[in-house]
Amino acid sequence: MSVSQLIEEAYTGLKSLVIGLGVTGKALTQPGVTVLYPMEEVARDNLASFRGHVELVGKDEDPAVPKCVACGACVKACPSDCITILCPIPAKEGEAGGEVKMGPAPQKGSKTPGAVYVDFSLCSLCGQCAKTCPVDSLKFSDNPYMVRFDRKEFRIDLLARLKRLAKEDGE
Repeated sequence: MSVSQLIEEAYTGLKSLVIGLGVTGKALTQPGVTVLYPMEEVARDNLASFRGHVELVGKDEDPAVPKCVACGACVKACPSDCITILCPIPAKEGEAGGEVKMGPAPQKGSKTPGAVYVDFSLCSLCGQCAKTCPVDSLKFSDNPYMVRFDRKEFRIDLLARLKRLAKEDGE
């Protein structure tokens, strides 16, 4: 290898080093994009397309009451089988009206759900439940801070959540 080739190789190496240091220096002088949670939180204005767990939509006249008509279309459409809708089973003639029995939706004569649960640990966030709902009673949550230590805590009572959110908005 001749001297001119060695000089050319050294020049190419130094040029690459200077370019790399320039890129690194430029990145160091720009503001960071990493958020050190929980010391600081992300601005919630950039979460327009965020898809959290599904939640019920309340009626316009009474936000604590869901639009849901307990048809069970969302349960049938869910490929993850993570939604459960229970409806009160009407008492048969001659039976004592003691404890209310609950059964899977749809139930004949029942137009409101008695309980709606979603297991977010199973949900694939595909959106089939929201697309299939005939009355648009499901939407995606915009809460990015859903963190739990136990998987059982991801089973969410959507009726209780709807009532709590309506109460918080009313205050």
